[in-house]
Amino acid sequence: MSFYPRFMLIGGLAQSLVNFREPLLRGLRDAGCEVHAAAAAVHDNDSVVARLDSIGVHPHSVPISRAGLNPVSDLRALVALVRLMHHTRPDLVLGYTIKPVVWGTLAAWVAGVPRRYAMITGLGYAFTGKATRMRARVQRVVKILYRFALSRTHGIFFQNPDDLALFRELGLIPDRIPTMVVNGSGVDLDSYPMHPLPEGPLRFLMIARLLGDKGVREYAAAAAIVRQTHPGAAFHLVGGLDPNPDAISREEVENWTARGDIVWHGEQADVRPYLAEAHVFVLPSYREGTPRTVLEAMATGRPIITTDAPGCRETVVDGHNGLLIPARNGDALADAMLRFLSCPEMIDGMAKRSLDIVREKYCSEKVTASMLEAMNIPGKIAR
Repeated sequence: MSFYPRFMLIGGLAQSLVNFREPLLRGLRDAGCEVHAAAAAVHDNDSVVARLDSIGVHPHSVPISRAGLNPVSDLRALVALVRLMHHTRPDLVLGYTIKPVVWGTLAAWVAGVPRRYAMITGLGYAFTGKATRMRARVQRVVKILYRFALSRTHGIFFQNPDDLALFRELGLIPDRIPTMVVNGSGVDLDSYPMHPLPEGPLRFLMIARLLGDKGVREYAAAAAIVRQTHPGAAFHLVGGLDPNPDAISREEVENWTARGDIVWHGEQADVRPYLAEAHVFVLPSYREGTPRTVLEAMATGRPIITTDAPGCRETVVDGHNGLLIPARNGDALADAMLRFLSCPEMIDGMAKRSLDIVREKYCSEKVTASMLEAMNIPGKIAR
């Protein structure tokens, strides 16, 4: 078994390094690696730097933008990553989300990094929704970039089998490149402990960036329908505005809140208090890798309403720990909400079963161990 002691993880957003990848970073550290983590503007975020320092990870800032296709800024990111790798000399690099996958992998290839891995955490704007106009143009460019970069990896992680099947169908992965489907990013059960269901009228909660493809409009439409017969029910939304072309405007969200359909809390660094105050978690997304917010809600002990769509459907056994609905269907979402309002006794049993599923399948220790094993990094394998 080979072992690569110096590891670099590359992400797009600084906060994601600790919000989503800390279990992996800890696992690498515990396996004896010298761990480096890079993302945009890391050193502008004191809390992220402090957290990475506290777990023994070396932080690095790189000028990598999350949205848009600007050749000049993307070339700047590629050059900065190559310089960083020449300086740190990693033995293994792993990028996640599209730009870190593409530019991180190509930089590692140029810099001669011995082992290069990619993690596809979702397909994003380019592949979600109808491929018309701008989305079609972006998709064409993204396919070319993915095909070129992924052919230079030594392994690719996917978070659901549908994404892997699509990449195979589109010819984005050479047959010689090993692939593996992992159970999302996992969730730290210590950080997201089970919380008793609250008292009072039913409260639904959605946590997502304010994008059309997340199903935010369907959530607002369903809330308006349900409130006609159940005015005491509450529909909470946590999530920030986004620069994505598919973004929902502030004006649109404020119209929902003005009508009383939605209670919008904006972006929140810590969503646990909102999960604790909710009865049912909702994510009507059109497509995901594996939705981290759903896993966090399951760990908290909440039933789930989500779509029968790639990445989402894997988290729910319909009628067991939640309800599956068609994507892009506000009426079906309203019907699912009404089922919980009509039969609130369903909630307790589904909440317990959500927790059982996340403990068995999605705990971060098991996900991290499977990734270390696939990358030939000796570590403690969780069973």
